[in-house]
Amino acid sequence: MFYSFRAKIIASFLGVTFLVGIVSLLVGGHLLTKSVLGEARNRVAQDLNAAREMYESRIRTIEVSLNITTLGYGFITALREKDTADLVFRLGRMAKHAGLDFAGITDEKGQTLCRVGTHSIPGKKAQPPNPIVTQTLEKKRLASGTVVLSEEFLRSENPQLAERARVDVIATPGATPVTEKVVTSGLTLSAGVPVLEEGQLVGVLYGGILLNRDEKIVDTVRGTVFRNEEYKGRSIGRATIFLKDVRVATNVPAQEGGRAIGTRVAEDVREHVLEKGERWTKQAMVVTDWYITAYEPIQDIFNKTVGILGMGVLEEKYVDLRWRTLVSFVLITLAGMALATVLGCFLAGKIIHPVHRLIQASQQVTEGSLTPDIGPVSSGEMAVLQNTFKEMVAAMGRRRAESQDRLVLSERQASVGRLAAGVAHEINNPLTGVLTYTHMLLRRKDLNEEIRADLQTIVEATERVRKIVKGLLDFSRQTKLDREQVDVNRLISSTIALMENQALVKGISMVFKPGEGLHLVNMDRNQFQSVLLNVLINALDATNPGDSITLSTANSPVKNDVDQEGIEISIADTGCGIPPEHLNKLFDPFFTTKEVGHGTGLGLSVTLGIVQRHGGTIRVASEVGKGATFTIWVPLEGRVK
Repeated sequence: MFYSFRAKIIASFLGVTFLVGIVSLLVGGHLLTKSVLGEARNRVAQDLNAAREMYESRIRTIEVSLNITTLGYGFITALREKDTADLVFRLGRMAKHAGLDFAGITDEKGQTLCRVGTHSIPGKKAQPPNPIVTQTLEKKRLASGTVVLSEEFLRSENPQLAERARVDVIATPGATPVTEKVVTSGLTLSAGVPVLEEGQLVGVLYGGILLNRDEKIVDTVRGTVFRNEEYKGRSIGRATIFLKDVRVATNVPAQEGGRAIGTRVAEDVREHVLEKGERWTKQAMVVTDWYITAYEPIQDIFNKTVGILGMGVLEEKYVDLRWRTLVSFVLITLAGMALATVLGCFLAGKIIHPVHRLIQASQQVTEGSLTPDIGPVSSGEMAVLQNTFKEMVAAMGRRRAESQDRLVLSERQASVGRLAAGVAHEINNPLTGVLTYTHMLLRRKDLNEEIRADLQTIVEATERVRKIVKGLLDFSRQTKLDREQVDVNRLISSTIALMENQALVKGISMVFKPGEGLHLVNMDRNQFQSVLLNVLINALDATNPGDSITLSTANSPVKNDVDQEGIEISIADTGCGIPPEHLNKLFDPFFTTKEVGHGTGLGLSVTLGIVQRHGGTIRVASEVGKGATFTIWVPLEGRVK
C-alpha cells in the first residue's frame, strides 16, 4: 500500500500541503512580525513625541503663571516696598493655581526675599545656590526648562521637598553596577522671570514643580496618549522620567507592587541616551513586563543631559496579535491537511496525528505547563517564560536562606539574653553583700569624714552597678505577655500623669492629642506603660525649659506582613534632636550619649524588645536642633469589634 501510486500521490499531496503551510507560516510570520512590531515602534516613537510636547507644555504653563504675576501692579508695589507678608500671600495663591511645588522672589542680587512653604522668610545665613535665578540674572530675561536642584536647596525651600526628592536606588538586572545608593537631588521643571520697574531690574520671580515621585505628568501622558487602555488587566502604555538613569517618576509597576521608583534603565539605553545623547527605540524588559520602548535625553537649562524621557507600549498585545494571526494560518493549514486526510485516509491520518500532538504540546508549553527541569533555554517567548521560572525558583531559595539567617540571628540574640541574665544574677548576689555591709559601716559613729566620704562613693558606685544589673535583667527577660483589651488613649493619659510633675519642674509642656475612634489593642498594659515611660524620660532628657513634648494617637492605615491592622503612637519633642550617626545605634544595648552615671543605655533596648514582642515596630525621625519623633506601630491582634 505504501509503495502504490495512490499512496505516493496521497503522500505527495500531503507533502505539498504541509510544505505550503510551513512556507506560509514562515513567510507570513516573518512579514507579520516585521509589520506588527514596526507599527508598534512607530507608535511608541509618536507617543514619545506627544509626551515631550506635554513635558514642554508644563514648562510653558509655569512661564505663563510667573509672567502674569509679574505684570500685576500690586505685586510690583509689594516688591518695591519689601512687603514680604503680601508677597508670600501672592506667591501662595500663584503656586496653588499653577500647581507649583516651590516659588520665591529674590532681589536684584539673587538673595531670596521670601518664598512659599514652611520657611517663607529666609534667615540671614548663607543661602544655597539657585541655578534658575542665576541663569535669569545672567540672561536678564526669562529662563526656563529642566533644572536639577540640590538637596540643600530643596531643604531650604521646604524640607518636605527634600524628603520627596530622596529616592533609594534599586539594583536592576541589565543596568550598570550601582555606584550611588540614594538620589538626593531633585529633577524639576523651573522658570525664572526678571521683575522690571521702569526698565530697571528689581528682582526675580522663580518657581517650579518637583518631578521626583510626581505622578501627574506621567499619568497625564498615559491618560492622554493611551487613554488608560488596558490589556489583560495591565495598562498598555507606560511613561517614565529618569534623573540620570534612575526612575524618579513613573507608572511602571514594581515587582512587589506600587511604582518602580528607584529602578534603573538598561545599560545600553544609558550609553546611547545619556552618554551619546541619541534617541533609542528597542524591545526591553521593563521591571516586570516586556515593552517596546523609546527614550530620548532630557537636557537642562545649561544644555547638559541630566535625564531621560521614556515611553513604552506593552509588547504582549502585539505579540498576541501576531500569534492570533499565525494561529489563523495554522488553522488554514490544518484544514487543508484535514481535507488531505479525508482523501488519503489512513496515511493522511498517520501524517496529521503527530502534527496535532506537536500543536497540543506547544499549547501546553505556551500556557506555562513546565516541570522544574526546564532543560536548555530556548529563544523567543519561551525563553522569557523559562527565565521567569528560574528567577522564581531562585527567589524561593533566597527567601529560604533569609529565613534561615533570621532564625540564626534570633537564636544568637536568645543566647546573648541568657548569658546576660546569668551574668547579672551572678553579679547581683555579691553586690547585695557589698551594699549591705557598706551601709552598716556608714551607721558607725566613730568614722571620720574622709572614710565616710569614701564609703559613700562605694555606695554610689554600687548603686550604679545595681542599675546596670537591673537593666541586664530587663534586657534578657522574655516574660510572657499578660494581654488584655487596652484603651491606649486612657493608658497614655495615666502615663502622662506620672510624668507631669517632672516636666513641670523642668519647664517642659506636655500635650496629648488623642485620636478619635481609636481601636482597642490587645496588649500587656504594664509592659507597654514601661515603653511609654522610657520614651518620655528620654524626651525630657533631650529638652530644655520652654520646649514641648507632644503625644498623639491614630488608627494606622498601614498593615503588617500578615495583614493585621494597627494603631500609631507618636511622641515628638522640640529638643536638641539626634545626630544622624546615632540613629542606627539608638536601640543597641549600652549605647547612650548621657554622662557617666546618668544612664545605662538599656532603656531603649528594653523598649524595642517589648514592642517587638507585641508584634510592633518603632520608627525614629530627627533633625539636629529641631527635635525627634518616635512613632510606635502596634497591631490590634484580635481586637473585639
